[in-house]
Amino acid sequence: MSKREDYERKTEELLAPIAEANGVSIYDVEYVKEGSDYYLRAYIDKPEGVSIQDCENVSRALSDELDRVDPIPDAYILEVSSPGLGRALKKDKHLQAAVGMEVEVKLFKPVEGSREYSGILERFDAGSIVIRQGEAERAFDRSDVAQIRLAFDF
Repeated sequence: MSKREDYERKTEELLAPIAEANGVSIYDVEYVKEGSDYYLRAYIDKPEGVSIQDCENVSRALSDELDRVDPIPDAYILEVSSPGLGRALKKDKHLQAAVGMEVEVKLFKPVEGSREYSGILERFDAGSIVIRQGEAERAFDRSDVAQIRLAFDF
């Protein structure tokens, strides 16, 4: 397990009872380096949507717990937020929740002249993601997918 994965796992373990106490679920936890700074991001969700107060309550409690346990020796910036409308679908549980919904797929390299596709997420497995565009289905190897997000229109 990489350092990043270990930090994310430990943070998710600390976050679980905090999320439950605040009536939210954990959507994702990520530890990333951007420029010279490290960020520990916790994404929370709930059916009716996450409020600023939810984020503040969870952030304060998580910050206190991280200070108490100190599982990450590096300096980092803690952020707690909603995953947003165009949320990234990184894990199988995210994909499962999005089956039947419109998604945007971005590929590492062009397929038939394009790196971006959108359609209804039909199904997925360990090796592929299948979307429906009208009456046609299009399958992508998961290893070729750079990003998949929920589509949203304003």
